[in-house]
Parts: sequence; structure tokens; C-alpha cells
Amino acid sequence: MTNIQLANMAAIIANRGYYIKPHLVKKIDPEDGDPILFNTEAEKIEMRIDKPHFEVVIEGMQRAVTGGTATSAYMDDIAVCGKTGTAENNQRDGKDHSIFFAFAPKDDPKIAIAVYVENGTWGGTYAAPIASLMIEKYLREGGEIKTNNRKWWEKRMIEANLIDSKP
Repeated sequence: MTNIQLANMAAIIANRGYYIKPHLVKKIDPEDGDPILFNTEAEKIEMRIDKPHFEVVIEGMQRAVTGGTATSAYMDDIAVCGKTGTAENNQRDGKDHSIFFAFAPKDDPKIAIAVYVENGTWGGTYAAPIASLMIEKYLREGGEIKTNNRKWWEKRMIEANLIDSKP
């Protein structure tokens, strides 16, 4: 799957059955903050899946963050729901790739995201913390990282060197 497909899947789960067709924003209207789109409309795409089926998936995604493979995406005050993944690297000299897709907050979703990090090993190693930092910056007023623990994650992600990464 591509990142946009993973993000759409996160949005479908978050919205309990639909996503908004990806579109480009030309600018944000300074008067009311609404997006002005490039030659397209934000089209709602409905899935033919009954809403109750999403709840068990959402619960599992939240548990992955609170106590599973995605604990590096956990925040005390933002309920993140996500799924880690690892994509095999077929090159002999590189580590596997880190994948994570998520949405937040759980009960009133505002963002769906997918992160793919080449040579990032497992999903919880790089993709999950990067996604959670992006979620936090998006949802917090002023885009500030709130706690020292979260600032540590931000520093670790910024200083990571995956280019020279060897298995």
C-alpha cells in the first residue's frame, strides 16, 4: 500500500466508514480559516461496512498504542489509535522499513496519518514516534511539544541517522 492509501484507511476507520477524497489545498481563507482547493472538491467516499464493525478495530488500534507495538506513539492526553508495520528490505545492506498509520483523537478524530521510514526497522522504532509527534504538533495550539518526555522523542527523531544504517 502507498502512504496515501494507508492514511485513507486510517481515516475510514476513524470516521467509522468513510474518508474524504485526497485533495490539494491552494490556501487557507484568512477570514474564516476554510481551505480553498485546487480544481477539486473534497468528496466524501462511503464504504459499505456497518459502523459497529469498526469499534473492535479501533479498540485494537488504541491498545497497540497504550500497551502494544506502538507505545512510542502514546500521549497522556491525546488518545492515539494506530497500527505498526515492518516492510522487508530486499537490499543486502539495509535494515527493514518502519511503517505506522494512525488517527487521533479516538472519539473525535481530527487527523489521519501514515508514516513510512526507509531503513527504520520496526514500526514502533521510528514511524510511530514520528507520526505521534506530527499528530501532537497538529492538534496542539501553537504546534508545541508539551512534555519533556515528548521533547526527548522529538530530539531523538531529528538526530536519527538512517542513511548510514546497516543491518
